[in-house]
Amino acid sequence: MFINQKIIKFFIFFFYFCVLSSISQTKEDVPLNNIAINENPKEISPIIFEDFLGNQINIKDYSGNLIIINFWATWCAPCKEEMPSLDKLYQDKNFKNLKVFTVNVDQPNYIKTKNFFNDLNIEKLSIFFDPNQNFLKEFKLRGIPITILINKKGEEFARIKGSIDFKNKKFVKWLINYD
Repeated sequence: MFINQKIIKFFIFFFYFCVLSSISQTKEDVPLNNIAINENPKEISPIIFEDFLGNQINIKDYSGNLIIINFWATWCAPCKEEMPSLDKLYQDKNFKNLKVFTVNVDQPNYIKTKNFFNDLNIEKLSIFFDPNQNFLKEFKLRGIPITILINKKGEEFARIKGSIDFKNKKFVKWLINYD
């Protein structure tokens, strides 16, 4: 009888230990309220888009990097608000494998887009377009700004809905773990 009680206590302890440890492993500390983290990162398809000069870019060519894809428009006030902090993040020397693509979802208007970046004193970010709406189809985008975070394996691991301060210390500390 004494042995049965020990066995029962052991199994109860073991059960609670397994359950509690698994819960703590699946709950990641989210740095900001508008970040949705994928518990299981989603594989993304090869997506073709264009740089400012019209050259084709394939997102799969950047595997092995932490990729940020930010979707914005020249008429979007929250986009205008967050773009300078995204530019500063891209200049952060602590990130060794970071690639940032700022994709204007407007119809390509090179002068208006360039003026938008010039007015904000953007130094490092480049301008990209998605004239065939490949991103819209792949990521099922609704509203802007939207930012997609892709890990080194080419999987979407998180999504930011709305604007954020990309230089928020808690966010940067969290993001650098993926670099």
